[in-house]
Amino acid sequence: QVQLVESGGGLVQTGGSLRLSCAASGRTFSTLAMGWFRQAPGKEREFVSRISRSGGSISYADSVKGRFTISRDNAKNTVYLQMNSLKPEDTAIYYCAASRAIYGGTAVRSWDYWGQGTQVTVSS
Repeated sequence: QVQLVESGGGLVQTGGSLRLSCAASGRTFSTLAMGWFRQAPGKEREFVSRISRSGGSISYADSVKGRFTISRDNAKNTVYLQMNSLKPEDTAIYYCAASRAIYGGTAVRSWDYWGQGTQVTVSS
């Protein structure tokens, strides 16, 4: 069983930055694709970004492209999400996800393991 623990959320003003981290355990990290999703109040969970096992393939939702950067450190069993130029509409609970697939998908059902989430609030 894979355990995922997110950290780094918080309250930030519009235009600010945050860096989320997700530490994984329970399986060799380099055998997992990793992703970030988010869920705002009253909305469905949505894809934010994903990174393949090796880190060689990355994709982003259009809404965060150019502002967010995903990365992974396989030596530290950790995936990161650097969030810059934050907007109020980025306010949500951010979830880390892991998939046994090489790359994972953009659908929630594509992912096998989930963290508990970390709250990100962007004030206007």
